Amino acid sequence: MVDDGNNENSVWPIPKFRFEVDFGTELKGVAFQEVSGLDTEVQPIEYRASNHELVSPIKMPGIVKYGNITLKRGIFVNDNEFTKWIEQIKSNTIKRRTVLIKLLDEGGKVTMQWQLSNAWPTKISGTDLKSDGNEVAIDTLELAHERMAVTKT
Repeated sequence: MVDDGNNENSVWPIPKFRFEVDFGTELKGVAFQEVSGLDTEVQPIEYRASNHELVSPIKMPGIVKYGNITLKRGIFVNDNEFTKWIEQIKSNTIKRRTVLIKLLDEGGKVTMQWQLSNAWPTKISGTDLKSDGNEVAIDTLELAHERMAVTKT
């Protein structure tokens, strides 16, 4: 039997090259070249009771930390939505958003999704400029967020 990837018991891993990002109701299906930083870390808490027979401490889960998300994409003429978003920080009126990073299958259906709660831009890096280069101009957007939920459909 040949597995075409359409059944739930597929033996092939999900390819990572087709994805899109939603930034709330205003910006849906934004294409990026690269997304990185989908990290979750649980910091351990070490504790040792004074009457415990072991000399080593017990380790318990502590605070959950999430890494900043880095998104890279090509620069387009008159596309300055992310610059406007970070400009709000200067006037202390930052708009936090729910951001959805969607991993898609070959047919464009969502196979896995990362939901970032209360995300806001911490950094925008413009492209480097080279007179002898022939690459596409790339902007980098870095987002901080408070929580990440991963769902598989």
